[in-house]
Amino acid sequence: MARGGVNKAVVQAARLAILARGENPSIDAVRIEMGNTGSKTTIHRYLKELDGGMERAEETSEPIDDELAGLVSRLAQRLKEQAQEPIDQAREQFDRQRKALETQLDEAREANTELHQQYEIQSLALTQESEALLETRSMLQAEQTRNAGLNQALSDFELRLKDKDEQIRSLEEKHLHARDALEHYRNAVKEQREQEQRRHEGQVQQIQMELRQAQQSALVRQDEITQLHRDNERLLTENRGTLRELSLLQEQLKQANSRQDQLLEQANRVDSERTLLQERLRIALLESQALKQNVDEQSQINQSLEIKLAKTQASLDESVRLAAVVATAPDTAKDD
Repeated sequence: MARGGVNKAVVQAARLAILARGENPSIDAVRIEMGNTGSKTTIHRYLKELDGGMERAEETSEPIDDELAGLVSRLAQRLKEQAQEPIDQAREQFDRQRKALETQLDEAREANTELHQQYEIQSLALTQESEALLETRSMLQAEQTRNAGLNQALSDFELRLKDKDEQIRSLEEKHLHARDALEHYRNAVKEQREQEQRRHEGQVQQIQMELRQAQQSALVRQDEITQLHRDNERLLTENRGTLRELSLLQEQLKQANSRQDQLLEQANRVDSERTLLQERLRIALLESQALKQNVDEQSQINQSLEIKLAKTQASLDESVRLAAVVATAPDTAKDD
């Protein structure tokens, strides 16, 4: 069907108007007369029908012209078919190329989507590893704080141990002083007894009285020495307990240091894994950029193909126009 409201009546009116001006009613002239509307093929078909009607009206008077016009018409039809064949081949080749490029573009888009998904997965894994590293560092900081507290407690126990040692040394010095005093006292008593023996027998009772007093004083001294021994044993017992606590604290400090080494090793391992994930992410980004560049190149190829298609379409239109001109050549010759 005609497009844009073009029909046989409109074409006939335009043809009559051109004939009335004494001009040749070619396809282009008719189309210009109709305001540059309508397909040239449709206009050619209507002009052919109109010319066929006129030929039938003049059939009896001009049989040779009719035969010649039919021959020219058939020749024009064959020329049109021959001109249409390379056009159809060009269209089929263009359709195949377009479908192949569309397939490549779809594959490139799917690959790009897959790379984007891999990039998101690796980004998520990197985020999780970063969170684990932060948690490990927090645990390491807590262990370091705890170790600092244990070191401070160990220093306090060492100070207490030094105080205990000072007390023990002080008690030992008191014990030595008491022993020296007792020995000195015994020597003094012995010397006194010797002196008293050389004295008068009348002073024996007095000496014995003084001796009992000395013995009582010695007993008091002995009790003090016994108490000093007990205090010394008690301090030694406390010192042993302090040493056990010190050994326990040293063991805890050793365990804490071992735990700290494990945490440091874990932190180093997490850093290594994060470095590996960053390298994988960098490679994925490079592949994504390469794929994007490939897509851009395919887009440029598509644009060049579209330009080529436009040129081919223009060539097709020109071929159709030439075929139409060739087809209308007999009509023009007949009118002349």
